[in-house]
Amino acid sequence: MIDFPHPRRIEVASHGGETIALSVHEAGAGDGHGESRPTVVLVHGWPELAYSWRNQVGPLVEAGYRVLVPDLRGFGASDNPKPKEKYTIHHMVGDLKGLLDATGVEKAVFVGHDWGGFLVWPMAVLNPDRVAGVIGVCTPHKAPPPVEPLKILEKRFTANHYFIRFQEPGAPEALFTGHEEKFFRMMFRRPAPRAIWEKLIPGIYDIFTVFGRFNDSDDSKLVISREHLQVYVDAYQRSGFHGGVNLYRNVDGNYHLMKDVDHTVRAPAFMISAELDIFLPPETTEGMEEIVPNLDRALIKDCGHWVMWEKPEELNALMIRWLKENWPA
Repeated sequence: MIDFPHPRRIEVASHGGETIALSVHEAGAGDGHGESRPTVVLVHGWPELAYSWRNQVGPLVEAGYRVLVPDLRGFGASDNPKPKEKYTIHHMVGDLKGLLDATGVEKAVFVGHDWGGFLVWPMAVLNPDRVAGVIGVCTPHKAPPPVEPLKILEKRFTANHYFIRFQEPGAPEALFTGHEEKFFRMMFRRPAPRAIWEKLIPGIYDIFTVFGRFNDSDDSKLVISREHLQVYVDAYQRSGFHGGVNLYRNVDGNYHLMKDVDHTVRAPAFMISAELDIFLPPETTEGMEEIVPNLDRALIKDCGHWVMWEKPEELNALMIRWLKENWPA
């Protein structure tokens, strides 16, 4: 298999004329202009990195695709602005559009997991002419709710839900900084069976309390190896946690920026859910066809949130099959 490629820093023109440097891993051939085999852009979530896609790059390239895998702003080796105002949906989508411009790609298929999903769906909404297709891994596309999202989360899951707690200036950064290995050991655990979810919710979403109590050094409970875990530890020791946390601090702000926008995604789309994802359960995708009319679906069984690590071969096969069905060579 092709090794995960070394990154290069690419200056991209983003929202409002801002220029930002992204660390981007590139592999595969092609100029990005051909409709028969579009470039694929893999967009990670939180608390992840471009490295999260290391098991997908080789198979996609071997199937004939050019692949771009950026560290999002605030993550990994990309530029790392501090103000939360630099992480709005327009900035994040602007970075993705700017990446296409900087690499000579006219249209791409965007694949997003976790927060990456919450970026690639709006990318298709705001820049439909640059999006050949969308693959959501765990993350659904939904129309705006009637009220601000944080109000809904607090009512359903209490004010201890991590989306709410992350609004506290400096609090998550202070809690996690200096304890990176503990943090990633807590996050990258194997999924719980659905039979006990009722007992875990809402407490599992109270990351502050879970982190405070967490003390488990058993590697067998992790979905990644110690070697891969160390990559995340080293990256977050360099970058800090504020970049990813700032995505959460813009949830309500993004709601207001996007609530009057037509959320219909008309490009071909593929929703891949994970049966044991307690953070983004398959049930959250119900009704997507109303705003994503050209939608295919798949469910990966016995798999939790960290799909790229837990079931890489199954995920790769699903993505490549769908890509070839929609853009036969």
